[in-house]
Amino acid sequence: MKVVMVSDVYFPRINGVSTSIETFRTDLAAEGVVVELVAPDYPQPHDSTTAWRVPSRRVPFDPEDRLMMRRQLDQMLGKVTESGVDLIHIQTPFAAHYAGVRSARQRGVPVLTTYHTHFEEYIHHYLPLLPRRMLAGIARHVARSQCNGLDAVVVPSGAMRDTLTRYGVTAPLHVLPTGIPIAQFASGNGSRFRSRHDIPPDRPLALYVGRVAHEKNIGFLLDAMTHAIRQLPKLMLVIAGEGPALAGLRQQAAARKLADHVCFVGYLDRKTELPDCYAAADVFAFASCTETQGLVLLEAMAAGLPVFALARMGTRDIVEPQRGAVAAPGAPASFGIDLAGLLRDKERLATLAAAGREFAAEWSSPERARQLATLYRSLIN
Repeated sequence: MKVVMVSDVYFPRINGVSTSIETFRTDLAAEGVVVELVAPDYPQPHDSTTAWRVPSRRVPFDPEDRLMMRRQLDQMLGKVTESGVDLIHIQTPFAAHYAGVRSARQRGVPVLTTYHTHFEEYIHHYLPLLPRRMLAGIARHVARSQCNGLDAVVVPSGAMRDTLTRYGVTAPLHVLPTGIPIAQFASGNGSRFRSRHDIPPDRPLALYVGRVAHEKNIGFLLDAMTHAIRQLPKLMLVIAGEGPALAGLRQQAAARKLADHVCFVGYLDRKTELPDCYAAADVFAFASCTETQGLVLLEAMAAGLPVFALARMGTRDIVEPQRGAVAAPGAPASFGIDLAGLLRDKERLATLAAAGREFAAEWSSPERARQLATLYRSLIN
């Protein structure tokens, strides 16, 4: 079976969509599915052999992303599909969506999408001059229109399925989370990470991993830290990631006199550095309210790291079972106080770590790829 994936983002652009594509591509090969990926070219250095790259230009108001040129994108899809294709899988709702639909209809093959991002909840961060209610309405209309023109829609959580249903999406919705490579996160060296960043071995460490973007609600974590350190004065928060909110968060940390309690370590390589970072921490802290899944929570749990997170949107499927995760309160003060209390309870942390490893094992990436391959075959047949 040959599947063409088309996406407006891929590495070196680091986010959950890129990670999901890479994870599924790797494991779909074992299911007899050959995946060709069409994605933007980037000015930053990257491995050009991992995808068919399309010339692109900068996106206004969003320096991290690129917009693929329509003519070149159509030409590339024509080239990739000329030797045959069984199905087209769209990963993002911009140029990739419309080009993917055009190509699928020309070839007479099924087309589906994965709805990775809850745009209604974060688009206002990038278009702040427009009314938030208007932007949310546009996001709902576009999602409904795009999804209802497809043969199927994959969503990474039950919450996202319910959201699209409320929008009026009538295309078949399939809940299929991205899996995680369990072994990759199970053997990190925490001492090595702490040594590299001059963090004493006995210092309590909370961790955030992900894009440093406005919709991730990281400012909430900084507010919570002001309360947590009153209970646990040596506590440090490590923020691993990069993004458009970084400069503002540095300023916020300085203004709250948190310079000695917050460590920004930037992007960490997923295979060589990130496992060490997870292993070094005592708790994974997460406050995003817009996740469609929350893949980093599962990565943390696979590493034996207890999760303390808001149970909102897609994270509910991971947090609410209470198997390695604790649902955090929604106010910064309560969040911080409870975080400090959890960190002081070593016995509870150990119990959560063991439960989290068992829970994460149920989200293994090979099984998720097997489910996606089954969906592909059902659409083709």
